[in-house]
Amino acid sequence: LQTASCALTSRSPDAVVLGALFHDIGHLIAPCAPQMAGLGVVNHEHIGAALLRDFGCSKQLADLVKYHVEAKRYLCFKKPNYFERLSEASRKTLQWQGGPMTAQEASEFEKLEAFRHILSVRAWDEKAKDPHAQVPPLGHYRPILLRHLNRDNRRQGFTDV
Repeated sequence: LQTASCALTSRSPDAVVLGALFHDIGHLIAPCAPQMAGLGVVNHEHIGAALLRDFGCSKQLADLVKYHVEAKRYLCFKKPNYFERLSEASRKTLQWQGGPMTAQEASEFEKLEAFRHILSVRAWDEKAKDPHAQVPPLGHYRPILLRHLNRDNRRQGFTDV
């Protein structure tokens, strides 16, 4: 909820707000999937993205969920001090998630249409660690999700999402 609240505060498009809200949904919907040594579900980002697509969400929204782990890998490659700022759990899961990207992986990642938005979701996720934060409740996002699902999801790009 804190990650989604950050997206709301930044006046992000609906798909980005929802991507921030749902980025870790794969941990919640697949509790019996292989685990990362008690640190969550292996490939939760792909599990979550597939669920969202199955429910009719746009590719843009699903991609934000799908690539938020890749954003961590990218930032660990691109910014040498980024790893030190990660939570202990996030540092440990990085090894399960492939470690920092290679230069080639980073170059390909930078070409993604949603690159800027993916990095935003990652930044908000890192900020969203305050157990006393006051944020809108889950129900606040229902109209945003309904609006998103009612849109013509065949549109491409984030310019009008």
